Amino acid sequence: MSDTASASVHASAVLVGNRAVLIRGPSGAGKSRLAFDLILAGRAGHIAPAVLIGDDRVHLEARQGQLKDQQQDQLVVRPARELAGLIEIRGLGIRRCDFADEAIVGLVVDLGAADAERLPPPEALLTRIHGVSLPRIPVGAGYSALPLIVAELTTTAGYGSPQPSANCLKGIGNHISPTLATE
Repeated sequence: MSDTASASVHASAVLVGNRAVLIRGPSGAGKSRLAFDLILAGRAGHIAPAVLIGDDRVHLEARQGQLKDQQQDQLVVRPARELAGLIEIRGLGIRRCDFADEAIVGLVVDLGAADAERLPPPEALLTRIHGVSLPRIPVGAGYSALPLIVAELTTTAGYGSPQPSANCLKGIGNHISPTLATE
């Protein structure tokens, strides 16, 4: 992958811990609101500390990276220079906040996704951007994405893993604790 090819996209991104959550969706879907909610969830300790990367428009770039002694393609996100450190807060307008210069994307959230389902098939939980395969959460119009992201970041064995918890005794569903299973 090229180190210089970069594409600007209509999306927001937040660095949560050491990986970015890339938030896509149509205009008015709630990308800015979700970005701010993630920052607040990080401040409250519900998820790892979170900081804005960019709101409304970000740059994406595929790069070769090192992960556990292996070369692997990674998707890097950076803020659009003219919007760096700015976030829209509905009802208050454009506000300035701390931001990160870049991060590796670890999760993609698609707001208003037509393929959102209660129990999505495994292929719906992955997406490819610039040739890089990434975990994905499709969120239907009218549904809150924040609980899904918090669940993804706090209940799976590894940030962004779309696999069910090993604690799930039946191998299906989303049992957080073995004591929840009754059979």
